[in-house]
Amino acid sequence: MDIKDIMEEIGVNAKAAAHTLANVDGEAKNRGLREISSSLRKHSGEIIAANNKDMDTSAKQSLAPSMLDRLNINEDRVHSMAESLEEIASFDDPVGVVTDTWERPNGLKIFRVRVPLGVIGVIYESRPNVTVDAGGLCLKAGNAVILRGGSESFYSSSAIINSMREGIEKADLPANTVQMVPTTDRSAVGNMLTMSDYIDVIVPRGGKDLVERVQKEATVPVFAHLEGICHTYVNENSDPNMARDIVVNAKMRRTGICGATETLLIDRNAVSSHLPRILESLTHAGCEVRGDKATQLFDDRIKPATDEDWNTEYLDSIISIKQVANPQEAIDHVNTHGSQHTDAIVTDDREVAETFLNGVNSAIALHNASTQFADGREFGMGAEIGIATGKLHARGPIGIEQLTTFKYVVRGTGQVRP
Repeated sequence: MDIKDIMEEIGVNAKAAAHTLANVDGEAKNRGLREISSSLRKHSGEIIAANNKDMDTSAKQSLAPSMLDRLNINEDRVHSMAESLEEIASFDDPVGVVTDTWERPNGLKIFRVRVPLGVIGVIYESRPNVTVDAGGLCLKAGNAVILRGGSESFYSSSAIINSMREGIEKADLPANTVQMVPTTDRSAVGNMLTMSDYIDVIVPRGGKDLVERVQKEATVPVFAHLEGICHTYVNENSDPNMARDIVVNAKMRRTGICGATETLLIDRNAVSSHLPRILESLTHAGCEVRGDKATQLFDDRIKPATDEDWNTEYLDSIISIKQVANPQEAIDHVNTHGSQHTDAIVTDDREVAETFLNGVNSAIALHNASTQFADGREFGMGAEIGIATGKLHARGPIGIEQLTTFKYVVRGTGQVRP
């Protein structure tokens, strides 16, 4: 079979599975999630062995350290994957929930009810844990999912899929609830992007090039963010120690995730009181610091920042610093150079905080907290399959509820329209 025929068969199977899942009750889906969790734990050795194969190949290809970190699977990460499925199982079933109801003067009763989206296509790079998160969330929301992982994680994702399908079948759910594209051929991605007869929405999770391609070529609706150019703004009315702790965590906890802060904005009036301890902690942690002209004059360790720096997602131990005159200047910078992903303010002034939170055009805005909290699990969603920065339907972490849509159910007693 050629790629097109393979993808057609996957699409047909996914559509059939989605029709069945739409009518599966919550307890059956939860049983499936728990069986998948058990299967992952049972096969952890095989999953790690497959991952070692991917890691060896990727290391030889000089994959960036941040990408290797995303790719790596160990016992703790397998345990975390299994645990996330158990957490998803503990949540209320979103399907069938009535979100609103009202009655018309003619006696018609109208109900807005959550229903599954149908078939979700997920395209991702070097993140084998996405295989579990996407599969688990889609199952809980009553959707079938087609997964296309990157070539660098092919063996890891294949081993995970085998374990997941074992659990799904043990729970007497459709085996094709979760399917993986069985090839690393890049043309498979092109096929997925135009499978509007079978796929209801595409979720890309990867680098800028991948997301740009998906957004450009897809004829299927897309939930996506292009990149995570995230900011932390330190207002003059803030605790210097809190500011330091938040900035260092936001940048250095994990530099390769989309919620890592890339630019620090700091009030000019806070430079002398706040910047020394922030700079010392960043450089001690191994972070390269770049700054605008005013910030460079502050310390010899600060390298010059160019205009390109304000528009760069480093995904590395690099941060750019810009001084601002006031909160509005910080907001303007975020809205000009940010990616509408995640931005934070550190301040003790509630009025300033509200001005910033309402003013930034971000999917996630935080007050006195690290941008690294931009994560569905940290939001209590159990897991996520991406962060959406668009404004239609889903925005921010894409969890269970975001993988449903709604229909209107209208109940009458024989009414006809005059």
